[in-house]
Amino acid sequence: MFKHVSTDTINSILIIGVILLVVEVVFFNGGLIFSMLFSGLFIYLGWKKYKKLWGKIFFWIGLLSLVFTILSMIAVRFIIVAIIVLFVRSFYRSKQNPERIEPQIEVDEFDFPTGGKLLFEQKFFGDQSTPNHSYQWRDINIQGGFGDRIIDLSHTVLPEDEAVISIRHLVGNLLIYVPYEVEVSIQHSAVLGRAAVFQYKKTKMFNQTASYLTPDYGVKKPRVKIITSVLSGDIEVKRI
Repeated sequence: MFKHVSTDTINSILIIGVILLVVEVVFFNGGLIFSMLFSGLFIYLGWKKYKKLWGKIFFWIGLLSLVFTILSMIAVRFIIVAIIVLFVRSFYRSKQNPERIEPQIEVDEFDFPTGGKLLFEQKFFGDQSTPNHSYQWRDINIQGGFGDRIIDLSHTVLPEDEAVISIRHLVGNLLIYVPYEVEVSIQHSAVLGRAAVFQYKKTKMFNQTASYLTPDYGVKKPRVKIITSVLSGDIEVKRI
């Protein structure tokens, strides 16, 4: 999420947060320290005697009191607002410049050993770039967070049997390019979104699944199995 946020920006937010905390404690709300110590004492006593009913009551009263005390602090509210602003900015940047994934790694004279380097790193936010030349195929397993993802298979050399692509994503759209000569099996699930696979479209999905199988998937090769799931977002599969 904060890959493109400069260190100076993060440091500025932390410095402003510390200044606000000091000003609040010294000039406006000196009772915060007492409230936190009081809550901490309740949590400690409750945890020590948690097996007893009064211990459970003490623990949860202390924990809730500590949470509300922290959330009432101006410094904490400022940091939360700053994180939300950075999050929204990162999301809209990813919408304007979606991550384009072309799974390619360099091939030398020898085969990769079992358990070798994976094609992709798991990233919640951020771009991935790879060299633009041939690679040895490995099944893809991607977990995403927020923003759009573009999976481009036009530069790949798929195996003779079956390739597998698995994508689990939270919020954002998925766009998958598949070569014309490749047979495709797709299983997609979404809590909220739409699906468009070649000429077939599903305009509304609400906690539903959609599947598609090319007519010659079981008899022709190469072929790719695509399994995707999103919390909220659209999927579109195109020929290229």
